[in-house]
Amino acid sequence: MLDSPLHPDTTAVVAGRPPHVADQPLNVPVHLASTYVAGGELEYGRFANPSWTAFEEALGALEGGRAVSFASGMAAIAAVLSLVPGGARIVAPRHSYTGTIGQLDDLVARGLAVVEYVDIADADAVAAASVDAAMVWIESPTNPALELADIPAIAVAARAAGAIVVVDNTFATPLLQRPLEQGADIVVHSATKYIAGHSDVLMGAVVTATPEHAAAITARRTLHGATPSPLEAFLALRGLRTLPVRLDRAQSTARELVRRLTDHPALKEVRYPGFGAIISIVIRGGADAADAIGGRTDLWVHATSLGGVESTFERRRRWPAEAPTIPEGLVRLSVGLEHVDDLYDDLASALG
Repeated sequence: MLDSPLHPDTTAVVAGRPPHVADQPLNVPVHLASTYVAGGELEYGRFANPSWTAFEEALGALEGGRAVSFASGMAAIAAVLSLVPGGARIVAPRHSYTGTIGQLDDLVARGLAVVEYVDIADADAVAAASVDAAMVWIESPTNPALELADIPAIAVAARAAGAIVVVDNTFATPLLQRPLEQGADIVVHSATKYIAGHSDVLMGAVVTATPEHAAAITARRTLHGATPSPLEAFLALRGLRTLPVRLDRAQSTARELVRRLTDHPALKEVRYPGFGAIISIVIRGGADAADAIGGRTDLWVHATSLGGVESTFERRRRWPAEAPTIPEGLVRLSVGLEHVDDLYDDLASALG
């Protein structure tokens, strides 16, 4: 038996497997069932599914908590936000995923919450805003500005004030950042992105540090019916198995692209947090110049999602809900697994 904890690369491969017993499959099969014989632990398809459980065991092991899977990242976000009492204050980054901002603004419009948007990179400002907050929402890196938050410092201040600390870990993944170890209470993922990793799954997940939060989140999923498909849970787990090698390759390529792009004359700015596979570039000439590259690339795909094996890009201000403080010419790049020379040549040609 192994005496030491497993490395994350190993955990991604071995967690959530059936026992090593003769004639057992190596993978938990797709359980296509809505109804079970009564008297056991499953009972009904909205309550549980073995395909979900396998995925949740693996992701929970990587994040160091208890995972609950959802039909989408938006469903996961909604479940976490529902933990906040009516009328309470939520502190959130001014630069965040537009779906998160949309849900927060909807809560405000219906009188269900008060939201204060802050510069998440300013830990002192976040701590001051957290004094009477019920929840502090963190993105690090932020989407698409790629700002970094001091998660441990914010968590100390927020939890001292009695606030729940939530970190959206979609960009970093548990291989590059484990927020629960840094003091967060809850981690959120759009599993559609790096976790599944092949642009063919729509799914979300919440990972909690305590059984109490896990029970509350599971209750929301059951009541609201935001359950994932067993097939998508199977595919997300299969994608998770290769996350270490995919992320390692994509991150290596991203770093080299940043080095080559930094002095490109078509760019005003190159933003990169120092890790991960997301880069944001600000193109001289603003929105028109940024939109123009969409028809000039052969390898880079103009698409709104990210984290897949293919490289994608998007001008984020094309979405009306994007923060007005994001430059009009900012283009978010999601670096995939193609060769770095081919990616650079394709992008440089489009920029040129």
